[in-house]
Amino acid sequence: MLSFLISLLRRKPGFLKYNLGRTSGVLKRTISVDAFPNDYTRGNKGQRGRMTSLSGLLPFAFLFGFGELISAQIKYSTPEEVKLGSVIGNVAKDLGLDVSTLMNRRFRIVSGPQDALFEVNPNNGVLNVHKNLDRETLCDGNVVCLIDLKIVVENPLEIHYVTVEITDANDHSPRFVENEKVLEVTENTLPGARFQLPGARDPDVGINSVQRYKFSQNDHFNLEIRESGEDKIPFLVLQRSLDREQKINHSLILTAMDGGTPLKSANLNLTVTVLDINDNRPNFSKEVYSVILQENVALETIVIKVEATDVDEGANGEVEYSFGGDINSKVLELFSLDKHTGEIRVKGQIDYEKADVYKLDVQASDRGQPPTTTYCRVLIKIQDVNDNEPEIEVTQISSLVPEDSKHGTVISLISVTDIDSGLNGKVKCSLIGNVPFELKPSFKENMYSLVTKETLDREAVSHYDISIIATDYGEPPLSAYKTLSIQVSDVNDNFPEFSQSPVELYLMENNFPGDTIFSVLANDRDLNDNAAVSYHIIRGKGGHNDMTSFLNVNSDNGHISALKSFDFETLKKFQFQVVATDSGTPSLSSNVTVHVFILDQNDNAPIILYPLSSNGSAE
Repeated sequence: MLSFLISLLRRKPGFLKYNLGRTSGVLKRTISVDAFPNDYTRGNKGQRGRMTSLSGLLPFAFLFGFGELISAQIKYSTPEEVKLGSVIGNVAKDLGLDVSTLMNRRFRIVSGPQDALFEVNPNNGVLNVHKNLDRETLCDGNVVCLIDLKIVVENPLEIHYVTVEITDANDHSPRFVENEKVLEVTENTLPGARFQLPGARDPDVGINSVQRYKFSQNDHFNLEIRESGEDKIPFLVLQRSLDREQKINHSLILTAMDGGTPLKSANLNLTVTVLDINDNRPNFSKEVYSVILQENVALETIVIKVEATDVDEGANGEVEYSFGGDINSKVLELFSLDKHTGEIRVKGQIDYEKADVYKLDVQASDRGQPPTTTYCRVLIKIQDVNDNEPEIEVTQISSLVPEDSKHGTVISLISVTDIDSGLNGKVKCSLIGNVPFELKPSFKENMYSLVTKETLDREAVSHYDISIIATDYGEPPLSAYKTLSIQVSDVNDNFPEFSQSPVELYLMENNFPGDTIFSVLANDRDLNDNAAVSYHIIRGKGGHNDMTSFLNVNSDNGHISALKSFDFETLKKFQFQVVATDSGTPSLSSNVTVHVFILDQNDNAPIILYPLSSNGSAE
């Protein structure tokens, strides 16, 4: 032990640390002495602890003179991946050991499982590489890679600590965890937004690790690097607003490069997918849709199909259709709208006469949150078909027409209507059959007057059923009929007529006074008062020979009675006149002459005229 201390004292005073520089272009050796090996510590990055001066060594050496002797510490440096057998340094020489005694003193490495990486030659004390040195495997995560070895010699016992620093070589390329990365960005993201990108990893350290990033050329993005300690974190920075409808995917290449020589790099294929927002309204192919639809079409007939498109995607681009909120409820009873296809179908009975045009407001809404809506108008023009018959309306001035009416006398006013349109609503009107009436067109279309065209005779025809036909000009034409009942009223235009004229009456003499001897009867073809006949006898002047004074006639029934008994022997014949008068205004009358012949009866005994008796009478 004393000899070892003496050998140390022969060295330069102060710190026992030697930088021997490069050896064969590979090795760098540093010799140092630690007075208190129990204070030997590794820094956070694998660096050694402190060194003390020689003045603190002597008391310590004498204190432990009969125990383990702590000797010097040596530090070597070598690059990784050197060839096997490469010399690290001559430990025996650097420690001042006698090379010739190394075998006898059992010069050897006794430290940990990593001693297999190195070996010492017991003949010359040279430390060389025994296995491949991969710094990333041995010291992953440490900037400084230090391998600690413990070398022992005996007789006397010495323990020496050897540290080998393995320096980095640029034997790795930067590497991304994934080859491809998809980043989703909404299209309403404002410029200046930053998105952290996955960084590349390089097991190398220092200048051989990742030093910078770059982007492929593009119009919307920029690259920003943020340093955190020794790490460089790439950020994607939005420079220009995105529009999914113009471009959905943006393909970029992020390149990570180290600072080694030669430079090594890795690429990350970055795809920026622009997420849709509901920034587009549905768009109808037309603002106004127009269609012609015949009335009376079958139910479920497709009227028209509206179509709106939305360039957004997903629910933002899914369009649903509906009627406008203020649509007439009656329209909803006639038409239906498929919310998915935009087909408008007939739901109820379409009648041109109720409405000839329908205006429907249709809205298209997407399913975004919130949804956007647009509108269009659908004009449905109804085309008329000849489905309505004409209608005849009669305004009858009088149901009784006097038989003495003049030609052109207005009987009724006729109005004809047809609620169809065009030729379907144009009507011609006429009378059926041969009647003494006609239709006179009015100055107003489809208005007529029913007038007399011939002289009427109630006694010939007292009642007319007049049939009116109205026919439109549609295809096929439709007709309507109307029957008017016209009664011809009576006027006093007929004289009473006796059944025979003159009348011969044969009357037996000796009739009873006051008895009816005869009846006269006159008929009048008129009606009512115009036909009510009364009778009277035309009287003479009332002389002795006026037989009418002895006759009486019942004015109501024409029964004639004699007020005296007639005697054939006195009066053989006579005549008188009976007048029949109706009750019309003015009244009409006629007379009949009645010739009366008295018939003889055997009412007288024979009388002897000659010879005369003595008293002057016939015997």
